[in-house]
Amino acid sequence: MNPNRQPTAEQLCQWDRRYYWHAFTQMAEYEPLVFDRAEGCVLVDIHGRRFIDGVSSLWCNLHGHRHPAIDAAVRGQLQRVAHVTSLGASNPTTIMLAKRLVEITPPGLEHVFFSDDGATAVEVALKMAFQYWRQRPEPRPEKSLFVALEQAYHGDTLGAVSVGGVERFHAMFGPLLFRTLRVPAPDTYRTPPGVPSERLLEHHLRQMETVLAEHHQQIAAVILEPLVQAAAGMIMHPPGYLRGVRELTRRYDVLLIADEVAVGFGRTGKMFACQHESVTPDLLCLAKGITGGYLPLAATLATEEIYNAFLGHYAESKTFFHGHTYGGNPLAAAAALACLDVFEQEKTLEQLPAKIARLQEHLERLSRLPHVGDARQCGLIGAVELVRDKQTKEPFAWEEKRGIRVCAAAMSRGVWLRPLGNVIVIMPPLAISLEQLDQIAEAVEYGISQQFGN
Repeated sequence: MNPNRQPTAEQLCQWDRRYYWHAFTQMAEYEPLVFDRAEGCVLVDIHGRRFIDGVSSLWCNLHGHRHPAIDAAVRGQLQRVAHVTSLGASNPTTIMLAKRLVEITPPGLEHVFFSDDGATAVEVALKMAFQYWRQRPEPRPEKSLFVALEQAYHGDTLGAVSVGGVERFHAMFGPLLFRTLRVPAPDTYRTPPGVPSERLLEHHLRQMETVLAEHHQQIAAVILEPLVQAAAGMIMHPPGYLRGVRELTRRYDVLLIADEVAVGFGRTGKMFACQHESVTPDLLCLAKGITGGYLPLAATLATEEIYNAFLGHYAESKTFFHGHTYGGNPLAAAAALACLDVFEQEKTLEQLPAKIARLQEHLERLSRLPHVGDARQCGLIGAVELVRDKQTKEPFAWEEKRGIRVCAAAMSRGVWLRPLGNVIVIMPPLAISLEQLDQIAEAVEYGISQQFGN
């Protein structure tokens, strides 16, 4: 092949099927969808078709693609140094990012450990919590269990899967996982029988307390996604649940790990979901939007108390023996700093209320459609759940691919979406315009009408 000759669209599709093993994709059924370039909130494929990015390229793009400020920051860093290891070395860009993250996250989180993605941020937090109890001034080595919510998703590495609870993703790997204590997810749509909505919060906090009261002597930490369990199908928690769990973990001397990989950086209407209930966790996991969707980067923030437990003489082996080759990469750190600058310069958070309100209007309309059991929202996160029966909330069988079919129809209206089973996820870049939000909602409605003939 002539090295100067660009492959044709047909060749790229052939090679895509032949060589590229895609994540969470049944390759026997895969039809190539190859995006070649992007402009703002629009993706353009190799055939020239344009699609609004309705899921922010898997929930990570915040300010749109090819944002000039982030582009310039990455180019500028390339002229200095592309990579410096975090093992016993540092660089100015990543140092400044660490300081900036401490300044904007909930108070009390004073130290930042960088890794590569959401799963690794969670792995770091789990290992820090485990090691902390063995090295603090009054060691508690018996505290080695973790509490997680049912249907939780915290990533796909083995530690993250161990605290995960999505059966379809994780059941295969059961023999490889460590034991985790499970608490029912506080789902505001699929509520427990006989529990009225006004008592839902009390009910779920009581279940959490039951587990903590019985096992707190062995529990190292509770891990949860604040406000929204994303990959579980955008399960929305009742207001006050996060605050209640934080109070329970303090009462029973258990750490709290907040996984804000999906919900951090403005997704819920505030910079961090924990800020809605004035909660500071002991460990905070960040990724996805941290670089505006440009480069892989993750961060785990820890309190002073946890950090101090790892300090000592070299011979004591209190060091956190964990690291990632590209953790704290300067290019990614430059993108992250520019992403935070854009939040300030473009007043991104201040622009969100109007967009959140417009999304709410559309979700209220969609909720009235037959076979839409629930249309729920948290900030600029929207979810439309398809059900066989609105009254009983009976779901469609996963194998029917109802969500996939709705999203396929939406593509004919110029909107790219990726569902979670029967849940249509609407999670566009924060930079989305009101007109583009309208187009996304229209495409979802069209997709549902094509699927059910409404």
